[in-house]
Amino acid sequence: MSEVVSSEKETKEAKFAKVYSQIESLISNENYLISNLANVCAVLKTEFDFLWVGFYLVEDEKLLLGPFQGPIACTRIEKGRGVCGTCWERKEAIIVADVHKFPGHIACCSLSKSEIVVPLIENDEVFAVLDIDSETLNSFDEIDKVNLEKIVRLIKITR
Repeated sequence: MSEVVSSEKETKEAKFAKVYSQIESLISNENYLISNLANVCAVLKTEFDFLWVGFYLVEDEKLLLGPFQGPIACTRIEKGRGVCGTCWERKEAIIVADVHKFPGHIACCSLSKSEIVVPLIENDEVFAVLDIDSETLNSFDEIDKVNLEKIVRLIKITR
């Protein structure tokens, strides 16, 4: 498997197309969820240089920290709390332009300024969320949302 290498002039859509292909290839023959989540984090962090990329997994009615890349993170998040818990509760992606203006935001890292969280859903139940933080305000848009939703649909709960 070759690494994705992008030029500075490449559009976000083009980067996502390459990333999608790489992730699909990486995880299509692997059934272990944790390995797949770890590789998805690595690809997204490497390609887009986000501050933090990681997964929280639903366990015992809480979100528990899973594979991630970036600064230290919160370990447990309650349903409905912060951006991740709200995404889990609503079963929909959430884009936050300024995390300091999000009611109940959980400040795991003081460097985080904006965030996108995308649920992983199987059998109409959220089993994990993908959380991505940026050091700049208003970093995420509909292009990110659509493409990240497409990427997380590749991930299956099979363990």
